[in-house]
This record gives sequence, C-alpha cells and structure tokens, in this order.
Amino acid sequence: MPTLVKTLISGICLSLLISCDNNSKTHLGFSRLEQIKHEGALHVLTRQDPTTYYEGPDGRTGLEYDLIMLFGRYLGVEVHFIIPNTFEEILYKISHGEADIAAAGLTVTKQRKQIMRFAPPYQTITEQVIYRSGTRRPKRIRDLNRGIIEVVKGTSHEATLKSLQKIHPQLEWNVNSELDSDGLLYLVNQGLIDYTIADSQQAAIVRSFYPKLNVAFDITEPRQLAWALSPSNDDSLYDKVLAFFQQIKQDNTLQALLEKHYGHANNLNYVGNCKFRQHIKKRLPAYRQYFKAAGEKHNIDWRLLAAIGYQESHWKEKATSPTGVQGLMMLTRGTARQLGIKNRTDPRQSINGGARYFKQRLKKIPERIPEPDRTWFALASYNVGFGHLEDARIITQERGGNPDKWMDVKQSLPLLSKKKWYKKTKHGYARGREPVRYVENIRSYYDLLVWLSEEDPIHKSTMPRKNHEKTVNHNALSIDSPAL
Repeated sequence: MPTLVKTLISGICLSLLISCDNNSKTHLGFSRLEQIKHEGALHVLTRQDPTTYYEGPDGRTGLEYDLIMLFGRYLGVEVHFIIPNTFEEILYKISHGEADIAAAGLTVTKQRKQIMRFAPPYQTITEQVIYRSGTRRPKRIRDLNRGIIEVVKGTSHEATLKSLQKIHPQLEWNVNSELDSDGLLYLVNQGLIDYTIADSQQAAIVRSFYPKLNVAFDITEPRQLAWALSPSNDDSLYDKVLAFFQQIKQDNTLQALLEKHYGHANNLNYVGNCKFRQHIKKRLPAYRQYFKAAGEKHNIDWRLLAAIGYQESHWKEKATSPTGVQGLMMLTRGTARQLGIKNRTDPRQSINGGARYFKQRLKKIPERIPEPDRTWFALASYNVGFGHLEDARIITQERGGNPDKWMDVKQSLPLLSKKKWYKKTKHGYARGREPVRYVENIRSYYDLLVWLSEEDPIHKSTMPRKNHEKTVNHNALSIDSPAL
C-alpha cells in the first residue's frame, strides 16, 4: 500500500478515536485510556486560581497543575489544559464528556455526584465566610443580612447558600458570573462588597496577599476536594486515576505537594503583613537595584534575596545584633572576612555577600534533593548552620521520616533543643525552632514580593474571556526556583 494512503488511513482512524463519545464504553474496540495513549494527550479542565493553576515567576504552577502533570507523566502523555470562561462551564463540559478530567478544586457534593464521577479526594477543606477587618464581624448566618454577600455562580458556595436558605429564608446573596473566588476576595479586601465565601485553603493563601481579609466563621462541615471525570461506563481511565492516587499517597508525594503549596500559608499576621507592605514602598526602592544585580550575578531570584534581607534586618543597612552580626544581610565578622566583605554596613557589599553565602549554602545541599526543598534546606543552613541541619536530617531518618524532604526535617529541627536528642548529635544543642520560622517567614515574604510584582490582581484573577487550550509536555514540570 502506498505510504500516502497508509498515512491518510492512519489519520482518519486517529480522528475517529479522539472524536468518540466519552460516554460510550469503547469506540472501535478501544477504551478511553487507549484513545488517550493513541492521541498522546490528556484533556483537562481547570481554572486560574492561586490554589489550582496560575502563572508563577517560573511558569505554570498550582496544586492542581502539579498533580495533573504528574498524572500525565504517569500515563506517558502530554496534558492539554482547557480553561473555560466560567466555573459553570467546567461542570457542564466534564458532565457531558467534553474533557477527560476536571482538575479545578472541585468540592464533592451529592448533586455533583449525580452528573459526574469523582476520583479519590486529595484534600479536606471547610467553606468559610470572609469579611473585611475593621468592619463588624458576622458571627452567625443571620448576621449576613447586615451587608452584601456575593459568590461565584455555579460553585458549591452558591449551593451552600441555597441549602441554608431553607432554614434561613431571609438569607439573600448576589451571584457573579464574571469573577472567580479570588476576584471576589479582592473586592472584599477593597471594601467593595461585604462578604464572600471561600474554601479554607484558599483563604489561608490569599490572606497573605489581601491583608484586610478575615475569617468570620465556618459555614460548612469539612468537605473534600477531588478530580471529576465524566459519568462514563468505561472504567479504564478511572482505574488509572485510582492507582495514581494510591501511589502518591503511599509514597508521600501528595503530602509533599500540599506542603509545597500550603506549608507556609497565612504565616504572616495582619500587623506583620501591613508592616512588610509599608517597607516594600519605603525601604525596598533604595536597595532593589543591588538585589537585582546580585541576583543576576549569582543566578538567584532577586526577590528571594530581598526576602532573606527582610527577614535578617527588615532592610536596615546599619542593623546590628547584640552578638555583633551586622548589616542588611546580617553577616558575622567571620563570614564577611571569608567572603572578602570589607564593610558590612555597605548595602551593596552586604547584599552581594549574602548572595554568595546563600549560594555556598545551596552547593552544600546534596544535588539529589529536588527544588524547592533544596532551597528551603539552604535557607535553614543559612540560619542555623550546615552541621545542625545535618543533625536534624539524621534525626529525621531515625524517626522514620525522609531526610531529603523539608516537610519531614522541619518537624525534627525543634528537637535539637531537647537534651534527649541533641546529646546524640555531632554538633549538639541548637535553637531548632528558629530555622523553621526563618524559612517559613522567607517563603511568605518571597510569595508576597512575587505577587506584588505581577499585574493588577483583579485582572489576574478573572476567568479568561475566551475558551483556550494550552498544551504542556509531560516532561515540562520544573520548579528550579522556589515555588510559590
């Protein structure tokens, strides 16, 4: 048979495969999983949100993004992301078989179970009423009548209010089909609406970005988040999803991703957040050029260096501690001498020295440890010393944890102040809680610096105006720099 004819026939067969109805068990004898592998692509519905999928400083990120990319790699296929205009479209498309999976932070509800099939849950949340600090806090459902409450159309938040209205008939609210939950949280922060509802993990994340937000009360019992699949009789893809989640739960990959995205959530209180923002406006401009120059020279995100500098001195170039540590990056006399820094209170020298010192710390961390954990270990070493960090990693291993995972080692670091543990270590006693706070604070400062350097949040948070599909190669997942 001529090559051209073979190619045409192959193309026609492939087109038939990928255009088949997802609700049928097979098409031409192929299961849905076989069709996905023939096409080499998994079609995934998602939404742009800090808790699901968004553009970070190093490209796409988010918990749902990381999870679905791992699943694509598990299947050996690329991932095609589909981002509809509205939240309701996500539910419609997955329930009508117009995509393989909806990975969009979906709450499992009885109503949704009737029109879609849920994978094993990966996170437990509660829905919370959010209000603006400085205004009267609502304490119960009936208090919401004092103001305007607005939720995203088609979400579980709207369904929650409809359910509560049966008991509280006076309850009223507005629905918004233009903005997503993050956009409504921004409106509450700005005082443009009084209340909204958010999932607890989202509230914890965005309160660092919108410091005037506060949690009034939980409006639901704990609920579960999960991927959704179309209600098909074909179990091939669903069975793979089950096996995937079983694997990532057993090997702690899921827990590591939750730590990556939420381990430092809401670490800053309201006062600390506001003070940091004031210092960004008043102090950072004088040093930004030095952070950028040092970052470019040493291949470090300048915002990470700035976050370290803020944690060390609150960007005070003359800062001095009782122990003699000095300068914007708070270098010891010995460290400054080793780095060739002649004047620790000179901000340019101090920042450049701090960048070099951090790079030295990073090089001492085993290369087998992936990012972002490698950066968190380097930061802990910057604070407490490499020897004490190694002691904590050994303790972690003795306790059955993974010494290459920050989420495990940060549980062991505080033990360095307990005689039962430090008497067995090579380097002895250390104030082990300090490096944990140090790392978590820097993560929060870094996140906020990244977020504030991006575009207007109200535009960033809205759903796109046109349906669009993005293709991501299954090898594209990269977190070479600290993740948001």
